[in-house]
Amino acid sequence: MRALLQRVSRASVTVDGAVVGEIGTGLLVLICAMQGDTEAEADKLATKISKLRIFQDVAGKMNLSVKDVGGAALVVSQFTLGADLRGNRPGFSYAAAPEVAERLYSYFSARVAAEGIAVRNGIFGADMDVSLNNDGPVTIWMDTASL
Repeated sequence: MRALLQRVSRASVTVDGAVVGEIGTGLLVLICAMQGDTEAEADKLATKISKLRIFQDVAGKMNLSVKDVGGAALVVSQFTLGADLRGNRPGFSYAAAPEVAERLYSYFSARVAAEGIAVRNGIFGADMDVSLNNDGPVTIWMDTASL
C-alpha cells in the first residue's frame, strides 16, 4: 500500500457540496492499495502511521504521534498514488482493482481506529474536494514495500 501523510491543523472532504468528513489537528492520509496488497500491508501501514512521531513536543521537536496529541485521521482513497509515469499520460494499472481497493481502504480505516485514533473518511470512488491546512508543512510518503 502507498500513503501520503500530511500533518494538518484541519482537513475536510466535500462531495457534491456536502462535507462528508472533517478533522482538526491530525493527519490527512491519502491511501492507495496496490496490486497484490492484502490485509497484511494495511496492518503494517496502520501500525506505522499510528506510531509515527511527527508532531511537536513542548520543546518543538517532532517527538509525538497523532495518538499522543489526541489527533484524528482523515483517510481518503487516492488511486493516483499508484501511477505508472513511464509515459506522458499516467497509467494506473499498478493500483489494485476497485473492489479490492475499496475493501482494503475500509479495512485500513478500521485498523487505524483500532489503534485508538478517531477516523473520518472520504467516499471511495467519489469525485472529492479535499481541503487542508498543512501544519509545518509536514508531508511524508510511505510505501509498505519499503517499511
